[in-house]
Amino acid sequence: MAVLRVRKYGDPALRQRALPVGEVTPELRAIIADMTDTMYDEVGIGLAAPQVGISLRLIVVADEEGRSVQALLNPAIVEQGGEAVGEEGCLSIPGVFAPVTRAAWVKVEAHALDGVLFIDRVDAVTRDRIKRKIKKEGLREDASRHAFAL
Repeated sequence: MAVLRVRKYGDPALRQRALPVGEVTPELRAIIADMTDTMYDEVGIGLAAPQVGISLRLIVVADEEGRSVQALLNPAIVEQGGEAVGEEGCLSIPGVFAPVTRAAWVKVEAHALDGVLFIDRVDAVTRDRIKRKIKKEGLREDASRHAFAL
C-alpha cells in the first residue's frame, strides 16, 4: 500500500467533475487501499479520489471511531432533510476549520465494494502464506471452533 499526495486548495483537479467508476478491478482495489492508507496517514475521516488526483467518483469513509473504512463507488445523495451546523475541515485545506450548515440527515445510494476478504487487506507475503497453508491443510467445516495462525 502507498500513501498518496493529497492535492491542496487551488489544484484544478479538485474542481473537476469526476468520472463514474466502472468495473471493480484489482487496480481499483489498489487505489482504494492506497486512499485508505492516505486518509489514515493524514488523520482524516474521509477522502475523495479527486483529492489524490484520481478522477473517479469514489470516496473512502471511516466510521466514527476510525476503525473501519467503507469505500463508496458512484455515491449520490438521494434524500436529505433538516439542518445542522458543525465544524468541518478538509484534508485538501489543512489546518482550516469553520462551521458549515448541512442537512441533518442524508440518504446516499452507492455501490459498495463487495467480495473483499480480510486476506485482500494483508500484505502480499502474509497472503501467500495463508494461501499455501490453506492449500496444504484445507479448510475445516467446523472452523468456528478451530483456527490457525501464522
